[in-house]
Amino acid sequence: MKPPALVITCEHGGNLIPAAYAELFEDLQALLETHRGYDPGALAMAEMLATAFDAPLLSSTVSRLLVDLNRSVGNQSLHGAAVRTLSAATRQDILSRHYLPYRAQAEALVRQAVAEYGAVIHLSSHSFTPELDGQLRRADVGLLYDPRRSGEVDLCARWKASLQACTPGLVVRRNYPYAGKGDGLTRWFRRHLPPDAYVGIELEINQKHVFEGGRPWAALRKVIVESLRQALAPPGRGTPV
Repeated sequence: MKPPALVITCEHGGNLIPAAYAELFEDLQALLETHRGYDPGALAMAEMLATAFDAPLLSSTVSRLLVDLNRSVGNQSLHGAAVRTLSAATRQDILSRHYLPYRAQAEALVRQAVAEYGAVIHLSSHSFTPELDGQLRRADVGLLYDPRRSGEVDLCARWKASLQACTPGLVVRRNYPYAGKGDGLTRWFRRHLPPDAYVGIELEINQKHVFEGGRPWAALRKVIVESLRQALAPPGRGTPV
């Protein structure tokens, strides 16, 4: 049996607003630069993972304030406040132009991997703000998964152990700062593919490392890649960092 294929996605890779909707966000430029507009560092991490594992990458740089590609249609946070006031027809046009094509491409990549390899590991790259509502987030890296799926549980346990072995002191938490079974692209796939065919993990990186930049940020990205390589290696064949 072939090993599972990897597919990398990044739903919140940028904070761009298409010209057709720029007027809506004229007074919201500061908000677009925050974690509410996009996930700083998530795209750089996704690109490094895709390169390291020779995996297909699907990403978007359209701001989640226009449409959140990691939310289901009907979720109240699918659009930012500026968009929620628009007509139903305009919102549907946004979905048709930006949301539905992305979701269709993601599904095509995942199903192609399943068809060719029998199973797929889907990694969705994200980052989280160091502080939310006055509360510090106490983790460097979060691994989000559905605890009802043993393949996801096992991979995240191995990845966490590998991360901490590579970098003692790195705080790695599972299903933090969010619950992995919450609304998102991975949950959509879980509803359509069985556990033996689909493993969906959301990687969350504390944005404090992104903002620090330089060598520390580059080193963390390298550790994430190499620790994943170890976690995916057959028993007894781990790859040293």
